[in-house]
Amino acid sequence: MSIARFHCPTALAAGTKIALPADTFHHAVRVRRLRVDDSLVLFAGDGSEATAKLVAIRRDGADVAIENLVAVDRESPLEVTLLQGISSGDRMDYTLQKAVELGVLGIAPVAMQRSVPMSGERADKRAAHWRQVVISACEQCGRARIPEVLPVAGLAEALRNSHVGCAVLLSASGTARLSGLARPSGPVAVLAGPEGGLTADEERAAIEAGFTAISLGPRVLRTETAAVAALAIMQSLWGDG
Repeated sequence: MSIARFHCPTALAAGTKIALPADTFHHAVRVRRLRVDDSLVLFAGDGSEATAKLVAIRRDGADVAIENLVAVDRESPLEVTLLQGISSGDRMDYTLQKAVELGVLGIAPVAMQRSVPMSGERADKRAAHWRQVVISACEQCGRARIPEVLPVAGLAEALRNSHVGCAVLLSASGTARLSGLARPSGPVAVLAGPEGGLTADEERAAIEAGFTAISLGPRVLRTETAAVAALAIMQSLWGDG
C-alpha cells in the first residue's frame, strides 16, 4: 500500500519536528485515521516533498518528525493554462481534478453566458473550494507544485490575459485537429466552454483573439469531458503522456 500523502503549507526541513497545520491534521488523523508511528509524505507546494513519521497525537493536533526532504520533478514539460467555462458543482470539480492529474500549470475559471451565475460571497466560497480540489488532486497524483487557480474572470478579460504562442478553442464547429498543429514552443492556452458550450459571439471573440477552433471528433462531448480529452491528447502529442 502506498504511503499517505498530504499538503502541508509550512516550512519542511529534514531532521526537524513540526506540528501539523489544522487542515493537514484533520485530513491525516480524522479522515485517513493515521496513528503514531505511521509514515506519511508531506509537500508544501514548492517542488519538494518530505517523508515523515507521526510521533504524537493530541486532541487538537499532531506532531511529525521529518526524516528527509527531496526535490521532485513530476511537472509536465508542456505549460498549459486551462480557461474553463464555469460549470455546475461536480462537473467543474471533475474537470479541475483531472486537469491537475494531466499536468496543467494553471486554471482560469471563466464566467460565460451559459455559465452558472455566481458573485460575491458565493464566488469566494467556490474559489476556495476549487483550490482545495486542486490541492487534493496534487496529493493523489504526486505533484509537488500546486497549479494556480486564477480569480474568476469574464471571457473578454480571460482572452486579454492569454498571451501565449498556442491558443486553442474546443468547438463542435471547429475544423482543425490538435494532431495537425505544430508542436508548441512555449505556453499553451486551452479554452473550454461550460454546459451548452460557448455562444456564437463568444467563439467569434476567441477566434478574433487568436484562438484556433479545434474539433475533438464528430461526437458532442460534455463540458467535463472536453477539456480532459484535449489535455490527454496534448500530453500524448507534445508532453510526457
